[in-house]
Amino acid sequence: MLVENIMTPKEKLVIVSQMDNVKMVLQKMKEHSIKAVIIDKASPSGAYGLVTFKNILQSIVAEDGDIDLLNAYDLANTPVVSVSGKLDIKYAARMMVNNGIKRLLVIDNNEIEGILTMTDIVGVLLDSLEK
Repeated sequence: MLVENIMTPKEKLVIVSQMDNVKMVLQKMKEHSIKAVIIDKASPSGAYGLVTFKNILQSIVAEDGDIDLLNAYDLANTPVVSVSGKLDIKYAARMMVNNGIKRLLVIDNNEIEGILTMTDIVGVLLDSLEK
């Protein structure tokens, strides 16, 4: 099975600007009940970023709670580890486990196609048990 068959497609992703402030990012996460947002690339040849609850918490601790002047770019992991949608999920799963990664962006031709999470992969495994 390929990554593109189980990923969350880009139409369902929350993508924010690099310049959005942390409070706006948190609001989007709350509004959509998600644990990560994608940070849009600054130019066609740029890289996407990812902000998770962990990034935000680390920033709150580092800034001693004063995050008003931070924007999404300040928190983002950029560039994000990514895979092609044409990759077999067993290799994506191995990459995630070996590197302690919970989410992989799915990028082809430097354009985002979706996101693959550990939950997506475990869901496939659970579905196969029910058959």
